[in-house]
Amino acid sequence: MSKVNPAPDAAQGTPGPVRVFYRMFKERAQHILLSCTVVTLGSALLQYLYPSYTLFDGGLIVAILLTVFLKSDHYTRVFGWTGVALVILASFYSTENADRKQLIFQHLFSLIIIILTTVFILYVKKLYRSIEADQHQFRALFEHATEGIILTDDRGVIVLLNPAGAAMFGYASKELTGANIDKLVPDRFHPAHAGHRDRYYQQPGNRAMGHGRDLFARAKDGTEFPVEVSLSHYRQYGRMFVIAFIVDISQRKQSERELLQLNTGLEVKVEQRTAILREALQELERSQEELNAALSKEKELGEIKSRFVSMASHEFRTPLSTILSSANLLARYTQTEDQDKRDKHIKRTRDAVKHLNNLLDDFLSLGRLEEGKVRAEPAWMSLAPLLEEVTEEMQALAKPGQVIHCNCPDDQLLYSDKRLLKNILVNLLNNASKFSPEGAPIHLEGRRHPDRHITVTVRDNGIGISTEDKQHLFTSFFRGGNALNIEGTGLGLHIVRRYLDLLDGDIWLDSKEGEGTSVTIELPERIG
Repeated sequence: MSKVNPAPDAAQGTPGPVRVFYRMFKERAQHILLSCTVVTLGSALLQYLYPSYTLFDGGLIVAILLTVFLKSDHYTRVFGWTGVALVILASFYSTENADRKQLIFQHLFSLIIIILTTVFILYVKKLYRSIEADQHQFRALFEHATEGIILTDDRGVIVLLNPAGAAMFGYASKELTGANIDKLVPDRFHPAHAGHRDRYYQQPGNRAMGHGRDLFARAKDGTEFPVEVSLSHYRQYGRMFVIAFIVDISQRKQSERELLQLNTGLEVKVEQRTAILREALQELERSQEELNAALSKEKELGEIKSRFVSMASHEFRTPLSTILSSANLLARYTQTEDQDKRDKHIKRTRDAVKHLNNLLDDFLSLGRLEEGKVRAEPAWMSLAPLLEEVTEEMQALAKPGQVIHCNCPDDQLLYSDKRLLKNILVNLLNNASKFSPEGAPIHLEGRRHPDRHITVTVRDNGIGISTEDKQHLFTSFFRGGNALNIEGTGLGLHIVRRYLDLLDGDIWLDSKEGEGTSVTIELPERIG
């Protein structure tokens, strides 16, 4: 007799009676095979001895039914075909006192039952093998899953857990089976966890991993570790069971912390590099600004040089030519009656020398200002006497018919530098006289304002200044387009502006070409 392979143990999901019956015959497969053989042979013998009785065909059916406990389908087929053959053979046995047709009909019915029983047993065994395979796959999935799987009932009691889940928490499976799930939750989360669990039981649903919460679990040794939990549920026999899939994410959290630290470090480095780059860009911008300033300054110096050469070639040539021609003519007037002519040329020579002296004074003043040798030396003084003094001095130098009208309603006191202020007023009145025709009036007016500052205005009816020239008036060696034929260095207003800077003052100008000019200076009542 060949060796019989017993059927494997059924999974825990197999119904109770079948599982008990299965275990009863699992280890007695050879005895079952022997019983099937004995039943079959006994039935065949009884069929032969009592051919008029078809009752013994039932023994063949019993033998086929017993093969359900044998793993191989081969035994079911053998006993099935054997039963068919024996029933067909029994129909040919001779009978004396029996209805031949009735016996054949009964054997035919038995034959059909044997065939159907054989097919049924083969189907049952195939169905059982399919169930067994599914149970085996489920068991393999459950036992070899790398994530923890815990099954709890509607009271939160652990019914089943897989080895990975037990190992994750440091327990043996039997230590957790029957325990409450709160045993795996840190103590500080027990109140909240009970509330979450009750709400889940009231409104159960499938919940994916993470679910927007940071969850922690407690191991057997009391240590806590972060986890992700996915929940599912099912109902059986009117009770709800919850399946929890648990993943230990300690390593992932550690990686996230390391990545966060790395990102923080990178952000710090990026900020440092950005700061360095920003400083470099600022330095580059400063260098660019300095370079632009230098280029602008060089351009300005070039323009000043050009204007100076043009001015010098004109302003110095004219008086020098006048002096030379007058000197030559004086040499010719040797007679006494030529004294008037000599006086005329002597005056021309004096005027030319005076003009040259004024030119040199302007250059000297500009040089002293550039070298920083001119400083304000403030003292208390009265404004009205100063205006009258300057008016008297400049009236003597005015063109024929020009009258300087001085107006200072109140005798204002101010703390400033009288010398610099006088130079400013002389320069402005000299310009007003020089650029105004003979007989034209000139106005000088001083006024104190409520906000404790003083203004002095010089107004004339001269040639005025064009709009295009206004923006260049305070640059050195600049002369208006309508003043090129009038003697001057182009330094007057530039020097005035530099003096006002020393006196903490300001200047503005209102003029229209052909309609005169009004120049106003503003001074604080007290310097500093």
